[in-house]
Amino acid sequence: MVDSARLKIAFIGTHGVGKTTLCYGLAARLKARDVVLDIVHEVARRCPLPINQDTGLASQAWILHTQLAEELVAAARYPVVLCDRSVLDNYVYLLLASGRQPALETLVESWMSTYDLLVTVPITGAPNPDGLRATDPAFQRAVADRLLRELDRRELPALRLDADAREGWLDEVERAALDRLASPQLALL
Repeated sequence: MVDSARLKIAFIGTHGVGKTTLCYGLAARLKARDVVLDIVHEVARRCPLPINQDTGLASQAWILHTQLAEELVAAARYPVVLCDRSVLDNYVYLLLASGRQPALETLVESWMSTYDLLVTVPITGAPNPDGLRATDPAFQRAVADRLLRELDRRELPALRLDADAREGWLDEVERAALDRLASPQLALL
């Protein structure tokens, strides 16, 4: 690996689909290759305001801005940053609760260009109760559908994992990450 390689990957998708598992799995594989990295953990778990179906503008603004701050710190300290969510995920929860917010829309639009790779993690089953995140499959589906619409509306490229190929997700994401970390090679004459 090239020491100067910089990379920021975000795992995106609704709650309860395996983003955290993939994030940690990729981190372990990259660390085994001596890649220096940090993980930006899902900040909604620390939000002091209501989340899930009870969320609102204040909650989602707190989550979105905390996510931004943690990504800034991680990127300043580490060449590779893995994000267990993106600001777009956070904004989608806000969209469902409060509709478009012009001031935040501009911020989200601009910030999305800071990710080198977005990995969309699909729903493969109902969310497992973890004591914090919503377990309603209809809410989970609403978030997933809106996120995909937002990706398409913004024309954001993403590695979209196949729900029927879950056993190969980590391998697929590792290949995509290593491709982006590989040194660009000069064309031979």
